[in-house]
Amino acid sequence: MRGFVFNGSGSERGFSYVVLMFAIVLIGLGMTVAARQWKVMIQRELEADLISKGIEIQNALAFYSATMKAGRVVPGEVYPQTLAELTRLPKPFLRKVYGDPVGHGDWELVRAPTGGIMGVRSKSKSQPIWQHNFPPAVRHFDGRKSYYDWVFQHPNPSMILMGMTGMGAPGPGSAGQQGAFPGMAPMSPQNPVGTTLPQAGPSVAPPAP
Repeated sequence: MRGFVFNGSGSERGFSYVVLMFAIVLIGLGMTVAARQWKVMIQRELEADLISKGIEIQNALAFYSATMKAGRVVPGEVYPQTLAELTRLPKPFLRKVYGDPVGHGDWELVRAPTGGIMGVRSKSKSQPIWQHNFPPAVRHFDGRKSYYDWVFQHPNPSMILMGMTGMGAPGPGSAGQQGAFPGMAPMSPQNPVGTTLPQAGPSVAPPAP
């Protein structure tokens, strides 16, 4: 009877194969996690860009209306017919007509009942990561379920609420000197409500995760 000879090469190959498959699975899991983190980071940057550009357009609409009504008795607000009107010289109220950072296209325009553009909103119905701790000018976005619900308009609920909660509204002729509310910066074409205006681009820091 022939003696049994143990052949270790096959066993070693099998063990190496298992180790290799295990390593491939770990690498795949790591890449999946990294891809998700990257997606979240990009989404947060786009949200910050959306907030920044939206507030700038909102402020431009406010200053446009205030300028058009200056020295005249005009009921209600005065709005431009196009966003391009806000960029016209010699007194541009907006640096450029921005696109929708999240929807990657044109904004959906919010029309005033009396005509003109009173605001803009993203066409995206996706759910935002940013849910709380918004800048004061859009604090009413808290808890909104989609980007479409983020409406940048003049007048806007956040500033109205600030006036109703004791921060006060400016007296006649005082807005241009003291800002829209006590303690705020003076109004300017880039800062029509006397608030700290974020720059265009992703400069509005999103809340910490």
